Amino acid sequence: MTIPRLLYLYLARRILITVLVLETGLCVPVVLTSLFHYLPTAALRSGLLLPALLGTLPTVVYIALPMAVGIAVALEFSRMAADGMIAVLYSLRLSVVSICLPAVLVAGLAVGFGYWISCFVAPAYVGQMHDVIYVIRNSLNHRLLEPAQFYTFDNGTRTLYFQRWKSPDVVSGMFIHQFNVAKNEEEIITAQTTEFRRNERGVLLVMTHGSFESRPIGSSQMRTADFDEYVIQLDMQGTNGMPKRNWVGVFELPLKKFLAAAPGPGTPPYLAAQWTSEAAKRFCIPILALAHALLAMGLVLTLSSATGRNATTVAALIAVPSIHIGILIGTESLVRHDPRLIVVIVLAIAVEFVAALVLITRQQAGFGAPAGEGQAPLPSEPFSLDTT
Repeated sequence: MTIPRLLYLYLARRILITVLVLETGLCVPVVLTSLFHYLPTAALRSGLLLPALLGTLPTVVYIALPMAVGIAVALEFSRMAADGMIAVLYSLRLSVVSICLPAVLVAGLAVGFGYWISCFVAPAYVGQMHDVIYVIRNSLNHRLLEPAQFYTFDNGTRTLYFQRWKSPDVVSGMFIHQFNVAKNEEEIITAQTTEFRRNERGVLLVMTHGSFESRPIGSSQMRTADFDEYVIQLDMQGTNGMPKRNWVGVFELPLKKFLAAAPGPGTPPYLAAQWTSEAAKRFCIPILALAHALLAMGLVLTLSSATGRNATTVAALIAVPSIHIGILIGTESLVRHDPRLIVVIVLAIAVEFVAALVLITRQQAGFGAPAGEGQAPLPSEPFSLDTT
């Protein structure tokens, strides 16, 4: 007997809602922890929070999604067993495969969504997080600068210091020491007030009411001049977005370029390891949504009685996260150590699929067995089920 459409949609909706709740619960702490780790307290006023969030969230979403699906299916099937709903479904002459179909549908949707995120969305945005890290490490956003600290720019030829912030873009007590290559002289600039103005090429320092001192190299004579306004250009984050890094990671490559960059015979080992590790995450992690869902259903249906009196939730909730975390660690550590170990990751996923299918197949085989041979007896009259 095929599962009724109303019941099919009811079970699928319950599992889907649970997946969304668990996915949110898994992603939010990981994303916040990552942002707090990399971003300083000044990130809010510097405008780096949104790029960092966009660069982190898609990757976390597709990595955590299979675990959310597996746990959601385990919780829902355990609830059905505890409430006696599985016994009712058996009484309606519904097969084990029919009972599993709603969860398989949700898991299939999660697999497709996970591949879309891992192959297209995450590579397009993950570079923004590395751009933010690049800006922070090189102090290239003027709103990240802290008072009473020395900062160097232009390969150490320019040193900047100021006393305090007066507004998000204005400071007081500016001091700049720099070496002018064109004039071959050392220069010291001080100003009472300085405004950081962003333009397309970087940031302009508009200094007012200050003095300019210069000393040619090889001379001991200092030349001094006062000014009402003096402007210099800094290579920092301007209106055209964050400064570009001089490298591109394999994790940023879109799908077509990523496949074209597959390691060949002459590829250095470390590059081959990076590519293989990224490939393992992109192509192996999303399919785990289906593997975890099947394993959770197999465990619950096998370990629980038809009336749900045996507690099986703990077994499924331990197995699914443990397998997922183990495979994830393998993609990040084992494969990076030796790209050939990706075979271990693929084999582990295959073993999970086989174990889940064996458990479900055994339950399906015992579906029509007489009482006392692995299947509860079915009543002569089917039970009624209210799914509203």
